[in-house]
Amino acid sequence: MADDLEAVLSAVGPRLRELRRRRAITLADLAAQTGISVSTLSRLESGQRRPALELLLPLASAYGVQIDELVGAPPTGDPRVHMRPVSRADMTMIPLSRRPGGLRAYKLIIPARRNTPELRIHEGHEWLYVLDGQLRLVLGDRDLLLQPGEAAEFGTQVPHWFGSTGRAPVELLTLFGPQGQRVHLRARPASAAGRDSAGT
Repeated sequence: MADDLEAVLSAVGPRLRELRRRRAITLADLAAQTGISVSTLSRLESGQRRPALELLLPLASAYGVQIDELVGAPPTGDPRVHMRPVSRADMTMIPLSRRPGGLRAYKLIIPARRNTPELRIHEGHEWLYVLDGQLRLVLGDRDLLLQPGEAAEFGTQVPHWFGSTGRAPVELLTLFGPQGQRVHLRARPASAAGRDSAGT
C-alpha cells in the first residue's frame, strides 16, 4: 500500500509540469494566480516537494480541473464540465473554458439594476456577443446599444463599461484575453453607425 501511494505521489510532479506546458503558461504566471511561490512550484513539478492538499487545491482551481485529475485518480465516466458561477460587480459569471491562460470564455448574466456607467481601463482585449436583452456599451465617448445577435470587440485600454439599459436583465457571451489577444472573428453590430446614442 505504501509503495502504491509513493507511486501516485511521484507521478503528480510530471503531470503538473505537462499540464502547465499544455496550457502554455509560465511558472511566474501560475505563481501569480495561485499565490504559491515559483520555487515551490518548481520543486513540486520536479518531485522535490511532496504534493500536499494545500498546494493541490489552488492548482486545481487555477487549471480549472478536479484534484482527481492532478493525482491521476481513475475516471468516473462523467464527461461533464462542472463550472461554478461567481458573482462580480453585480454580474453572474459562468466560466465556459478551463485554461488559466490565454483567451477565456464566460457567459454573463447582468441584472437590470446594473445600469449606471462606471468607466474603467485595464490590460486586455474583449469580445461580447448578446444572447438576450439589450446591452448598453459605453466605449470612450461612444454610447452603444447592442441587440441579441450583435457583437462588439474592443481593447480594454479604452475607458469602457457595459450593463443593462435598466429595463431588463441581459445575457451575453464574452471572450477575454488578459494579455490583449484578439479573437479571429471580426464582428460588429449590423447597423453600428445608427447605434450611437447620447442618452441611452
